Amino acid sequence: MRAVMSAEAPGVEETQVVDLPDPAAGPGEVLIRVRFCGVNYPDVLLLQDRYQVRPRRPFSPGGEIGGEVASTGEGVTEFAPGDRVMARMAFGGMAELVAVPTDRVQKIPDDMPFDDAAAIQTTYLTAYHALVQRAAVQSGERLLVLGAAGGVGIAAVQIGKALGATVIAATSSEAKTEIAKSSGADIAFTYPAAPSSDAERRELSALIKGSCPGSAADVVFDGVGGDYTEAALRAMAPDGRLLIVGFPAGIPRIPMNLVLLKRCQIVGVLYGGFAAAEPAADRVNCDEVIRLYQAGAIRPLISGRFPADQARQAIDELKERRVQGKVVVAL
Repeated sequence: MRAVMSAEAPGVEETQVVDLPDPAAGPGEVLIRVRFCGVNYPDVLLLQDRYQVRPRRPFSPGGEIGGEVASTGEGVTEFAPGDRVMARMAFGGMAELVAVPTDRVQKIPDDMPFDDAAAIQTTYLTAYHALVQRAAVQSGERLLVLGAAGGVGIAAVQIGKALGATVIAATSSEAKTEIAKSSGADIAFTYPAAPSSDAERRELSALIKGSCPGSAADVVFDGVGGDYTEAALRAMAPDGRLLIVGFPAGIPRIPMNLVLLKRCQIVGVLYGGFAAAEPAADRVNCDEVIRLYQAGAIRPLISGRFPADQARQAIDELKERRVQGKVVVAL
């Protein structure tokens, strides 16, 4: 089989397509013929040796796939060759064949294309877990989404709307603001380049407050980080929840006196940790995400489909924050 592999030297980000022996499904596993693999920000961090997990090189990036069951291992009864499935893993998805434990595999409906299956898992399951389990978003609440035109941002916008929230989308450009609007945001605005002083952070906070009904947000979905986090915190309503999802703009320094004064919560969101600790709950979430997809409430925006020999380019698009929605790699 062909696989996209990271170079052997630690810290080297280059990838190459190599030929490897076909894997086999072990006990409790299914072997999946991969059609598409989604690209996510953890792939960038993995290649930079900056992620919580540091696989030994050489390794294949990619944590979500869509494809067909090629064979099943001993003891597997719920899947059969030919089943259309999606699956999640820490890494290893950018290969033509991948063996995955059955608790990380989900059947997909016939009307879900494989590229959608590869694009809907990490982002939508992260957003669903954040908004439902971590923030308990209620109908009528004001949900502010930072980075609302990225993959997880669009997922948060769409799931927030499905939960009945008033969604305020914040993006870094007018083009991305239009994408957020087309994804269902009730209100969308463009924020300036990263603030670097107290005055600029307060100006950004004023912009956020002015864009939120009632001049505050009940829930902030922060997949950006950096100095944007403090600005959003300043716009938080009492009893609000600030969801910490990711840090492409840098790890924020949060003045904890603001948390006291706002009477709000800061809530960490680590989807991978949740899925590993509570696989049954994760499967329920996955069923619900598929239900929302079939109902037309959610739909991933795939802005790029790259062949395997251009996987490095796909990852770089995400690294440089040029992606609108999601990109996937075809195997």
